[in-house]
Amino acid sequence: MRLGRRGVLAGAALGGGLLVAWSLLPRSYDSPLAPGDGEVAFDAWLKIARDGVVTVAVPQLEMGQGVTTLLPQVVAMELGADWRQVAVEPAPSSGAYANLPLAARWAPLWRPLLPALADGPDDLLVRRFAEEGAFAATADGLSLAAYEASCRAAGASARALLAMAAAEEWGIAWEECIAESGFITHGDKRLSFGELALAAAEFTPPDPPPLLPGAPAEAPAPGGTESELAFPRIDLPAKVDGSLQFAGDIRLPEMVHAAIRHGPIDEAELTHFDVEAVAGMRDLVGIVRGKRWLVVAANNWWAAERALDAMAPQFRLRGPVESGRIGEKLDDAIRTQAGIRIAERGSGREGMETPTLALRYDVAPALHATLETASATARFDAGRLELWLASQAPEAARRAAARALGIAESEAILYPVPAGGSFDARLEKDHAVEAALIAREIGRPVQLTWSRWQEHLAGRPRTPVSALLSAKYAVDGTISHWRAKLALPSTSHEFGRRLFANATSWSAMEDAAGRADPLACEGAVPPYGIPNVALDHVPVEIGLPTGRLRGNAHGYTAFFTECFLDEIAHRTRREPLSFRIQMLGEDIRLAACLQQAARLGNWDGGVDQSGQGLACHRIGEGRIALVATAVQGEGGVRVEKLSAAVDIGRIVNLDIARQQVEGGLLYGMALALGSSSDYARGLPTATRLADLALPVLADCPEVEVEFIASDADPADPGELGVAVAAPAIANALFSATGLRLRRLPLLSGGL
Repeated sequence: MRLGRRGVLAGAALGGGLLVAWSLLPRSYDSPLAPGDGEVAFDAWLKIARDGVVTVAVPQLEMGQGVTTLLPQVVAMELGADWRQVAVEPAPSSGAYANLPLAARWAPLWRPLLPALADGPDDLLVRRFAEEGAFAATADGLSLAAYEASCRAAGASARALLAMAAAEEWGIAWEECIAESGFITHGDKRLSFGELALAAAEFTPPDPPPLLPGAPAEAPAPGGTESELAFPRIDLPAKVDGSLQFAGDIRLPEMVHAAIRHGPIDEAELTHFDVEAVAGMRDLVGIVRGKRWLVVAANNWWAAERALDAMAPQFRLRGPVESGRIGEKLDDAIRTQAGIRIAERGSGREGMETPTLALRYDVAPALHATLETASATARFDAGRLELWLASQAPEAARRAAARALGIAESEAILYPVPAGGSFDARLEKDHAVEAALIAREIGRPVQLTWSRWQEHLAGRPRTPVSALLSAKYAVDGTISHWRAKLALPSTSHEFGRRLFANATSWSAMEDAAGRADPLACEGAVPPYGIPNVALDHVPVEIGLPTGRLRGNAHGYTAFFTECFLDEIAHRTRREPLSFRIQMLGEDIRLAACLQQAARLGNWDGGVDQSGQGLACHRIGEGRIALVATAVQGEGGVRVEKLSAAVDIGRIVNLDIARQQVEGGLLYGMALALGSSSDYARGLPTATRLADLALPVLADCPEVEVEFIASDADPADPGELGVAVAAPAIANALFSATGLRLRRLPLLSGGL
């Protein structure tokens, strides 16, 4: 170790790399980054190599949302790096990458008894929980909120160190230097980051870091026009040429492939399978029997799958899940039970003994339908476990696998890989545990891949919901009272017990039963200036394990609110756009979105047979308004165009924001028109993607998205489109056909 005049090197790493002494993180953490030969690690976030390549650590799962571009972009803009020389690597598990905003948001799930004691990201209990547990889950679009400040500080700190090294050589003040395009310059003198990295490690960074005056931002293009990309996606070239490795692409020496059959939902037990049926079958390696599943390992996955078919495993059921029974429970709850008050404004429902209008809405369970099914690769050798998988909650998956094997958590390591879509499905960890157990029993590295059928069976769908919306209004449409009563399981608490307490699905349902669940009712309080509002949750035990899905509660609460409001507008002969804007005096940003969407979509008032429908919604600081256009043809009704205006505050990467809104709109359209399954004897009736009535390329409408310039804090664009699509399409179908559809999927009962 060499002592510099102005600082101390923290130490030399294997291969000759250097690590700058901790400056921006608590000293209790070991260095999370391991610099390689010729690299210098600056803080927990970035390394610079002799060739000038800047490698940024990303502690979030890349599942198509672009986070492996977004966070490196923040670092690069603050550092002054050349984007062509920026690389990415998954961040190792460390409290240095704690997702404090998500930990605070999910406090009712990990601290269910006293959630109010951990109600903010700066709360001491939240920080202790997230840092000690290395909680870095990817969810709720909070990546920027959690990590932008740290990424900016890391970039600014490294920029200052590089400038100090250059200034030392040039004999000037470091503050006179400029960092741009991967060089430190002063007049006609310049040195590359790579040339300066080693010398920069000898200096002590200023405290606080010298941040640039403006936060990273890209202005919306006028009129939605396309502009040259300043920061194209880092993962795009590898996705195009097929070199990006997903979970199913991992290959290890002597690795075998495993297929699985899970028992029906829920608590089914494996009772019989015919081993003789596979006697002499080629390529088989082994059979592993779990209490509730059966696995075959083979030299290729298809052989394993065929062997399972031949063995015809049988299971004993305990009260199998039936759609008819679920419907009866929800129907009884919404009709006969009062519910638990979740939120209230003004006098609540007091004074609305007899509502002017009350309508029932229903939502069927929705499946994730990810492009990549669950896959995990495990190697267990000499008491040490290695896992390769895509996980939104990698620490939870790693620890659950270690517990399943009965080994110390320190003896389990997880190598994160990107997900081919997740939509929150990869917050679950069952496949990680299964792969670990199979690897132990087989004695060789194993890659477990769920078939599409098993993905539908063992995955946790978005919960079914029944809702009763009622309102009291005058003849001119002025609404004085609004009540939303939602009957559904305490699905968020159920998920929380699985994630944080490692509970089984049935014990999680039991623990969550009867509890009010505000997270499961998010978005049900309308954004409009209605003086008296009440929101009630009726917890229902339905026997079907449920989980999170892109859009989450907003995917159905926006449907309830915007469809019900549209019905009030129609019954009081109010034009839907002006009707909404009149009630948005306290949310000017949302009103502006409505006006912009109306201009973009050539809104004509939503008159009969126009085929146009309108909806708007907000999630946190994000706002969106959508005009959907539906047309009737020989093949029936189809969605022809979606025109959206979006306000997500300061935009860091305009292209990624646009991708997220466009993708969200199409995903929301899929949820509006399909994506659901019934259940019979504990089995989903949808066994293939073709059973989900998902839109294909020929069904995709024209999509227009415009962003409204805003200096508000950045908001996540990924779920806004999901939430607003269904109600806008439902209102458009009413305009086109005269039929009100109050159930998701919209066409589940036909037209």
